[in-house]
Amino acid sequence: MKTSYENLQEFVSVLDEAGELVRIKAPVSRHLEITQITDLASKAPGGGKALLFENVEGFEFPVLTNAFGSDRRMSMALGVPNLDVLSGRLRQFIEMDPPKSLREGLKLLPMAMDLLRFFPRKVKKAACQEVIHRGDEVDLSRLPVLQCWPLDGGPFITLPVVITRSLKSGRRNAGMYRLQVFDKKSTGMHWHIHKDGSHYYQEYRKEKKRMPVAVAIGTDPAVTYASTAPLPRGADEMLLAGFIRRKPVPMVKCVTVDLEVPAESEFVLEGYVDPDELREEGPFGDHTGYYSLVGEYPVFHVTAVTHRKNPVYPATIVGRPPMEDCYMARATERIFLPLMNAVLPEVKDFWLPWEGVFHNITVLSMAKEYPGHARRVMSAVWGQGQMSFCKGVVLVDDHVDLQSPSKVLETILNEVDLEKDLYVSEGVLDVLDHSAPEALFGGKVGIDATARMEGERDRNPPALSPLPSAESIEEAVRNVSDHLEGIHVPGLPVKNRLLLMNLRKDGSVTGSGLAPAILEEETLRAFSIFLLYDAALDLRDSSLVLWKVFNNVDPKRDIIRKENRIVVDATKKGPEDGHTRDWPDDIVMDEEIVGRVKRRARELGIEEFLR
Repeated sequence: MKTSYENLQEFVSVLDEAGELVRIKAPVSRHLEITQITDLASKAPGGGKALLFENVEGFEFPVLTNAFGSDRRMSMALGVPNLDVLSGRLRQFIEMDPPKSLREGLKLLPMAMDLLRFFPRKVKKAACQEVIHRGDEVDLSRLPVLQCWPLDGGPFITLPVVITRSLKSGRRNAGMYRLQVFDKKSTGMHWHIHKDGSHYYQEYRKEKKRMPVAVAIGTDPAVTYASTAPLPRGADEMLLAGFIRRKPVPMVKCVTVDLEVPAESEFVLEGYVDPDELREEGPFGDHTGYYSLVGEYPVFHVTAVTHRKNPVYPATIVGRPPMEDCYMARATERIFLPLMNAVLPEVKDFWLPWEGVFHNITVLSMAKEYPGHARRVMSAVWGQGQMSFCKGVVLVDDHVDLQSPSKVLETILNEVDLEKDLYVSEGVLDVLDHSAPEALFGGKVGIDATARMEGERDRNPPALSPLPSAESIEEAVRNVSDHLEGIHVPGLPVKNRLLLMNLRKDGSVTGSGLAPAILEEETLRAFSIFLLYDAALDLRDSSLVLWKVFNNVDPKRDIIRKENRIVVDATKKGPEDGHTRDWPDDIVMDEEIVGRVKRRARELGIEEFLR
């Protein structure tokens, strides 16, 4: 098994040899069609296959998608049989005890030398500069940049490694920030306020200086992954990539800006961002499964485009999970567990459910040592780097297997006292959270599902009556409101029973307004948790209902509690709910494109993804 790759094309060859690649030779359009094909592959069992589109209409360069979109391909990309191997290597360095004598120090010398060889090295000649276009020769329209979803504001570069340098410290950052192509020589630069690239941009703004930027597209897999990793501010992603590769990343100086880029990249865009120039960017079908809204972002002006003689253009498609980025997030879970343990040694494992789109929910298993310990861990998590944006934190005991989602859910629903174990507060949120009444700040919820220990308040199990018949439940729901149209009772063997309901909203009713009547209806006392969803949503699709509840709920506004029973409003919010912000649209592919791809399945060689 290969432990590293010189470049992206070597990785493609290995995927092909391993039966993990589908070469699509039939002509395809970069306008929505590649997205639909990739979405089918992403949602096939196990993440489908990587896709190489060799004949993109109107373009000379092939397009690669879904290269990281399975557990196997993600492990192959990082050169390990499984991700725990890489986690174990990282744990070795983190848990290394300081030497107590010269003899012990000498024993650590090989490990120290190993670290030194991970630092990036400079080269003078690079494959990424085999072809160079500067000035008037720059033309981004030659790149097969994808129009991913129907309502996108334009074509977006979705797998870029954006390289910047701090004006103050000189430290490099390599982050993944989408780029909307505006014209032949400019793109948007989608820097979220909590990202290093944005922090460095603010340094240049204060000094009113033009900021040099370079964008590598199609780096070797370790560099691509490292640019997505949640490293501490100022840490060099190229060092992490070298650690993963077990050898340094070769870097070459750009031809028009004073920055260095990975020498084996497929394409490189060089240029600058002016300190006070902003332009509307978006909307964009994002990894949340919703369109992120239009906003003003800096403009990236391209001064040069360089590339290999025969490059491959890589892209990732994001949308409602599961998609390729889910597997990259799973890699982060495994690889960064030792770093979390270094700060919170009581945490034994953590899990970011895909339906929570990375920033909405995290579940942690912990070794509980004293009363209130779980509450302390919640607070600590909300104070840790990018984990601080997490909207929901759930704590379970360390014997609970987080790799078994159904068991985790049953544990939570059996343990939790809804009156005593739900802690609702407020704090910072990810910029993509749309459910809070105001941007970047809103409700958070902590759930303590750990077993009680001496010194903690006893739990009161829900006083539930026998489960009524389906007819009785339907009649009781109609008694509450004729706006409640559908119901579903999940067959879970739990103490806190769930009732899911569709709510037809027409501006005259709200979930919070109906909550008291729901909680007072005598027949419905058999249930302790009520989840409200928009009309026509399929309540039997467990992934769909979890996705909606994790994304559409502001805990402070949308969890209505009475004693140890709650109503959770996961419907779309509007002015009647006191929500005045724009609510984004769900990402839905154009039906004509869906039909066209289905009709062409045999020609495209993707019939296996439609089964």
